[in-house]
Amino acid sequence: MDLLGVAAVLLEADGRVDMWSPQAEELFGYAADEAVGRYAAPLLLHPRDRDQALGLFAEMLRTGRGWAGAFPVVRKDGTTRLVEFRNMRLTDSLGDFYALGLATDRQTLQRVERDVALSARLVTQSPIGLAVLDGDLRYAAVNPALARIHGVPEEEHLGRRLRDVMPPEQFGTAEATMRQVLESGTPVVDRYTLGRTRADPDHDHAWSVSFFRLEDSHGHVLGIANSVVDVTDRYRATTEAEHARQRLALIADGSARIGTTLEVEQTARELADVVVPDLADMVAVDLLEAMLPDGAPESGEGPELFRALAVKTAYPTEAARAIVPPGRVTTYPADHPAAHCIRTRRPLLISHLNDPGRVATGPDAARRLASAGVHTVLAVPLIARGRLLGVVGLARARDPRPFDRDDLTLAAELASRAAVCIDNARLHQQLRSTAETLQRSLLPRLTHDHPHLELAARYRPAQAFSEVGGDWYDVIGLEDDRTALVVGDVMGSGIPAATTMGRLRTATSTLAGLGLDPDQILGHLDRITEGLAPSIATCVCAVHDARAGHCRISLAGHLPPVLARAGGPPELLDLPTGTPLGVGDGVFRTTDVPLGPGDRLVLYTDGLVETRHQPIDVRLDRLRRLLDHEDPTVEATCNRLLRELRQPGDHDDVALLIARVRPAATALPDRVTP
Repeated sequence: MDLLGVAAVLLEADGRVDMWSPQAEELFGYAADEAVGRYAAPLLLHPRDRDQALGLFAEMLRTGRGWAGAFPVVRKDGTTRLVEFRNMRLTDSLGDFYALGLATDRQTLQRVERDVALSARLVTQSPIGLAVLDGDLRYAAVNPALARIHGVPEEEHLGRRLRDVMPPEQFGTAEATMRQVLESGTPVVDRYTLGRTRADPDHDHAWSVSFFRLEDSHGHVLGIANSVVDVTDRYRATTEAEHARQRLALIADGSARIGTTLEVEQTARELADVVVPDLADMVAVDLLEAMLPDGAPESGEGPELFRALAVKTAYPTEAARAIVPPGRVTTYPADHPAAHCIRTRRPLLISHLNDPGRVATGPDAARRLASAGVHTVLAVPLIARGRLLGVVGLARARDPRPFDRDDLTLAAELASRAAVCIDNARLHQQLRSTAETLQRSLLPRLTHDHPHLELAARYRPAQAFSEVGGDWYDVIGLEDDRTALVVGDVMGSGIPAATTMGRLRTATSTLAGLGLDPDQILGHLDRITEGLAPSIATCVCAVHDARAGHCRISLAGHLPPVLARAGGPPELLDLPTGTPLGVGDGVFRTTDVPLGPGDRLVLYTDGLVETRHQPIDVRLDRLRRLLDHEDPTVEATCNRLLRELRQPGDHDDVALLIARVRPAATALPDRVTP
């Protein structure tokens, strides 16, 4: 009524105005004192319309039937306006008749009618669910779309609360939100809600829900307007796109994090770190025992032997105790997912695990898996270059989602990348083991009964998983109480370096036996090295003469020895460096160094002192300081130097040789080291 601005005019039976409302003043332009008491027809109507109006007026008073319709009215300002009338006859207590006219502007009425019709059409035909709830949050109106979304007829909504129509466990918070909007007046727009309705009780749906407080023109709160848009398709598409993004990110993460070293166990742990917790709640990586460098060969009989390499869970869980721990060798039953993968070379997806015993190693493990809530399992074979290496098993317990085909594809991609890295590490370890075995077989076995020198030597391969190098040491007994001490380093790594080292050691032993000086020995080795591959090496050659009490030393591109005299500070010998062996036309010089009882001569390769983090001068100075302390035996000194100077992850191997001159009283006569 306020929107229409309805005017009320009361006419007496003779047509004079008896009452004139404020709205009439606004609609017709006349004030009440200008209209009351005057005849309405000449006041408001054009002469051509008066007869028709008077006829309608007389008919209404005679019959008592009301009249409704539009009639042109002349306003006080002389303009004509089409006015919509609702006229009716009134009778007072004395039986006299009056005419009550309710009038409003026709254009205003048509606009309101159009708005109402449009609103009604939009509400009834809109695909968006719409509802109005009163101040008690009971449904006052529901459109057909919302009834379809809820799966509840419109009439069953009316007078009921949301909790009476929808499952309270899924939509209980919606009423609290509506109450907040009702009290604050702040709307809630586009809030996502997930759940199931009677319309589709077997599938989850997503809705965008909005709440607005309704007020009249005077600010009185009428209730809540609620709109519901089914956005399930958009939600699923967004969710799938997010899952795809996560899968791509996981693959990229796996490419960066898997295979950072050439170590089988570390690569397996890196695979486990990538998939937990982003893909699975728990993971186990097992390799066939026959595929490991130190594993037992295939027997061809009985079930396959697996060695557990890595296990990881996203959180502390009883299921961890049901998984074979790393380092343990085990077998699996024929129907176990790991055995299935090895037998078929294909992955196995168990979306819904009904029997935990199927994936357990025994009844106790099955009980633990069931207690932990493991409900879905995925097993993927590790295959590289056509060779079956092992299997990776994944499971979910706290994550309620079962594994699906997309998860299987992702796990297979990660397993494929990891398998290549594991195979590379496995082959490298085999080659490294072969080279190290060859290297050690070519090194001498020192005896502890040398007549004039107390000797100790060590060879240590690189601690990082690079290939074995060509470092070597040798002690050669000569005539006339002389002993040759040699330490060398062939550039390169692997079996070729070890082979070159063996040839140079043999040549050195032969040349030293001819009685040549160290510089002459190095000159011959220089020419020999030119024809070898690798063709570059460094070497320090020293010949100790027990009778003369000195040592003759020559270098070929090698770090100088350290001399620790009895009772004096250790010193780095200042010797001509010479050129590395194999360069050609090398010039080498021999230096005489006095050696007395108790003096220690330390020969070493650069792997002992060189690092990527400290200058070589700092490292050599530390070596000298470590030698300032004399151990009871040179064996103990060797161990201490390696312990103090070697660092985890060193990328170079080490040869170390220490000789301490025995006191004359303790020398062992007539004994020569073979």
